This record gives sequence, structure tokens and C-alpha cells, in this order.
Amino acid sequence: MSAPPTRKGFAARPANPERWIKAAEAKTSNDVAGGFTARLTIDVTPDLRGRIKIAAFGRGQTVADMLRDLLAREFHPTRGDAS
Repeated sequence: MSAPPTRKGFAARPANPERWIKAAEAKTSNDVAGGFTARLTIDVTPDLRGRIKIAAFGRGQTVADMLRDLLAREFHPTRGDAS
């Protein structure tokens, strides 16, 4: 009997762990409020979802980044907020 072929799975270890760790540290552009974020879930129609995705793509942004900017512009920090 032969062993089954080995394939890299979803949770395979990186070939170069030092490079992998440094790459994660370099991603600081998405730090929001010092790195603390919360997930927000909203219900939108499939049509609106498509329009949002197209708008984000057209601006060269991710949907998440575009919506974060939109919400930050619309909801200014109020007096006494930590952020």
C-alpha cells in the first residue's frame, strides 16, 4: 500500500515562518483605534451589496475600508469619546 499524496491544506505551516510573521507585522494600514475593532453586521439587498462592491472596486478600496471611511465621516467623535 502506498501513502496518500501529501497536499498543502488550509492550515499548512508556512515554508518560511520568519517572513510570514514579519509580513503580518507590516500590515499596519488597517489599524483602527489602536488595533481594536468590532464586527458590524447589517442586512442589505443583493442589489445594494453589488452596488457597494462595484463602488469600492472603482475607488481601488476594499468594501470594509470604504465603509469605515464613510462611517467615520458621518459619525464624528463626540465630546468624551475615547477615540
